[in-house]
Amino acid sequence: MGLFKKEKSLDQASMKEGVGLITLTEPTSVIAEQFRTVRTNIQFSSIDQKLRSVVFTSAGPLQGKSTVSANVAVTWADQGVNVLLVDADMRRPTVHQTFQVPNKKGLTSLLTGDKFDFNTTIQKTPVDHLFVLPCGVVPPNPSELLNTKKMDKLIQELTKHFDLVIFDVPPVVSVTDAQILASKVDGTILVVPQGIVEKGSVAKAKELLEVVHARILGTIMNRVKAENTGGYYGGYYGGYYGAEEIK
Repeated sequence: MGLFKKEKSLDQASMKEGVGLITLTEPTSVIAEQFRTVRTNIQFSSIDQKLRSVVFTSAGPLQGKSTVSANVAVTWADQGVNVLLVDADMRRPTVHQTFQVPNKKGLTSLLTGDKFDFNTTIQKTPVDHLFVLPCGVVPPNPSELLNTKKMDKLIQELTKHFDLVIFDVPPVVSVTDAQILASKVDGTILVVPQGIVEKGSVAKAKELLEVVHARILGTIMNRVKAENTGGYYGGYYGGYYGAEEIK
């Protein structure tokens, strides 16, 4: 028996292929409608203060935060709002694969360069009004890069150019990146997959966000089974909201 327990490797599918964009491929589906409902609920959660920057995270890895953030970004852009989706998960980036854009330059380039060159880093997407800032080269020190005054300045500049900036960040319990960015933006959304994440893990994530005084807008429960929706609105919101249909 080895002295140290071997860590279980994480699934690499989303990093190789991106996440599913059902709001783009099946915009009239029930699941796409649920993403629009999520968008509306987030908008109404902050009526008094206009949201300009939002972080999407989860308690642990592979819980759907990249899928949710990308699809909500599409629904937001569909309203004619200029949206920028930033791949701030510099440990497991997916945005460039999801939207099939180059990843040679991105967030890392902006944080390590002499000046902000948005022309070579921010990419258009097939969705009108939706732009993405990919991760770029994966750095050895993501949390150190995010916890800088340059990151503060970058957020200020991005929110000047876009109506809404959405950050896809690593799981909050796993690394400190999510805490750092959550303390810098207008609001934070926690993605919670039903039946997968443990209650204690969600509580720990909430505690860690509260430590940095993050403004938690709410949680999004994904991968919910139809029998647990209670048939509200005659089952309109029924069906799976995640695991089987969405990566």
